[in-house]
Amino acid sequence: MTADIRFFWARLNANYWFYPALFSIAAALLAFSMVWLDRNGFAEFLNEVDWIVPARPKGAADMLTVMAGSMIGVASTVFSITIAAVAYASGNYGPRLLTNFMEDRGNQLSLATFIGSFVYALIVLRAVRAEDETPAALSDAAATALPGFTPQLSLLVAYALMALCVAVLVFFLNHIPSSIRINKVLQGIGERLLDTIRDTYPVEDEFTDALEPRGGEPITAIGTGYVQMIDFGGLLEIARGCGCTFSLVVRTGDFVHRDMPLMLIEGCKPENIEDRVRDCYTLGATRTPEQDPQFLIDELVEIGLRALSPGINDPFTAINALHWLGAATAEIGRRDLRKDVCGSDEKDCPVIPAPDGFDHYVKRGFGAIRSAVATSPIAAEVMLDTLANAAIPLRHEDRQAVLKSEGELLAQQVSVSLVGPDLARFESHYAEFNRNFW
Repeated sequence: MTADIRFFWARLNANYWFYPALFSIAAALLAFSMVWLDRNGFAEFLNEVDWIVPARPKGAADMLTVMAGSMIGVASTVFSITIAAVAYASGNYGPRLLTNFMEDRGNQLSLATFIGSFVYALIVLRAVRAEDETPAALSDAAATALPGFTPQLSLLVAYALMALCVAVLVFFLNHIPSSIRINKVLQGIGERLLDTIRDTYPVEDEFTDALEPRGGEPITAIGTGYVQMIDFGGLLEIARGCGCTFSLVVRTGDFVHRDMPLMLIEGCKPENIEDRVRDCYTLGATRTPEQDPQFLIDELVEIGLRALSPGINDPFTAINALHWLGAATAEIGRRDLRKDVCGSDEKDCPVIPAPDGFDHYVKRGFGAIRSAVATSPIAAEVMLDTLANAAIPLRHEDRQAVLKSEGELLAQQVSVSLVGPDLARFESHYAEFNRNFW
């Protein structure tokens, strides 16, 4: 499977319209199936149930009409509320978070449920025949002894869907305000980041850094955009087939343009395989979270920077972002940073991803937010504590030294940003930081 197909599938079920379209198709199939069962006499057992009163054609038509009208009205309201919540979140937390809210499964499934129920009610409504209408076929009246045709079994399913829609509406009204709370937003980003780190670097409690590239002749890009996905399996198959080694120069999330190197090839001529290699890269206008832990790190950094800006001045939101950055840094620091392209049994893998060392991730996270943190006394102290806590599970001196160096850089930045008692308090905290953890 090429990178384009894999990326297409990964993004397809993340689109806001995917689940509504899927539920609409499922609802249409369900409606046709239930009407078929009613027309072929499978609803006769309902006559033996005393507490179920058979519906008349007019009553069934009225109920299905009300259901269809109300469902499409509620679906419109749900969409409007979602757009308002997305506009609020992207304006306050950053436009980078727009994708997170559009991919929210709660929003997608809520809208899908209402649209699916609308489609179901509309199709079943078409099958209802009034008492004074002439049957289209003799089988039309097989399901009931009453004049006309009322799909009794289909109607019971419609009642069940109405009850489900009421429950989904209550869930949605609770989900929307909960989903735009900043603590909830940060939790969602942080947990997704931790899952991505574990998937990208599955080997734990080994402290090997990424392999260095071997060099060779370059294969360059012919398109322009962000690298959204790399088909490592396809590259591995090509490399083994021609007996060469690929040293990737760019990683997922990097921006490339024409004639910019994608990789270096050792052992064969680039012109023999360059078209097949380029097919393993998916380029697009935006970055995506697939294969890109740095994208999620950047989201946490963006929220922290906005919170510490003079116009907002919300250090406690920045502190929450620092806590999740610390958890992600500790998770990265305790793992083998060689990407598992060839599997655990492969000793000499012919595909070497672009190296992502521990210091790279620390600079991308804490290094990017350091200058803004240095302007806030409380956030600066919390960042020191977070660096110290991130170092606790790291039984590797070089990686601990990276965190220590980041603390030293923060202290230098604070010395030019804070004055008076705030600076004195931080210096005392920094002395304790060095004494207790180093």
